[in-house]
Amino acid sequence: MDTITIVLLLAAIVTVSIVIIIFSQMRERARIERVRKITAQEDGYKRAHRLLSEIPGQYFTADLKLLLIKRMEEACAELTRLKADLPVSNWQESALELKTEIMEKRDARTPVKIDSPEKSTYVKELLQNLFKMVEAMHKSGRIDTATAKKNLKYVLFLVHKTHADLHVFQARDYVRQNEIRKAIHAYHLASTELGKSRDNPLAMKAVKSFRTRIKELEVMDTEGKDTANAESQSKLDREWDTFLHDDEWKKKADYDD
Repeated sequence: MDTITIVLLLAAIVTVSIVIIIFSQMRERARIERVRKITAQEDGYKRAHRLLSEIPGQYFTADLKLLLIKRMEEACAELTRLKADLPVSNWQESALELKTEIMEKRDARTPVKIDSPEKSTYVKELLQNLFKMVEAMHKSGRIDTATAKKNLKYVLFLVHKTHADLHVFQARDYVRQNEIRKAIHAYHLASTELGKSRDNPLAMKAVKSFRTRIKELEVMDTEGKDTANAESQSKLDREWDTFLHDDEWKKKADYDD
């Protein structure tokens, strides 16, 4: 072969090699991107499922439950499109069944007492994750502004309520121990927490109830009355036990205001 032929042959080999390398790199990038998308959607599904499973039942509204179901369904749809090697069909069936239960008001979730700082902190973290998820759904255009605003406002209120729950539990415990001044202080702390959600009618109703309870306890403390049955006799305590999962309370709230 002459020199020109050899040069052309070598150039062809180099060109083909470059094309093969570029094609391989493109395939690898596509594979990595697909894995990234699958991982992101799987994480999204599991995060929504975890929030739905672990946030105390009394904190949920049907709207919040359905938003989490919506996120789970979106993740499943994307995982199906990506042909992920995951039990997506089972996840879809489970989400659909749960969605039906919620819409038919058959999804009853057990209330959980917030009776320790650790539990309060954990629930607060769950609610903050829920806030971020709703916010992300709005930013990506998956829910409209009105829906996002309504639910974000409510979740923020729940964060404050988590702290109030702990203070109320402590206050009731102090009453049982006849430590009235400590109980009054705990109710003041609960009132301060819910006072941060001044635009929420439920929060303001609770603040008024706390103030009434504080006055009751101040009278007891001043007059030195026996408080053995004070907790069971308190109207506030009975209302607080069903504060969020009582339909009559919920009907009074308009979170769009």
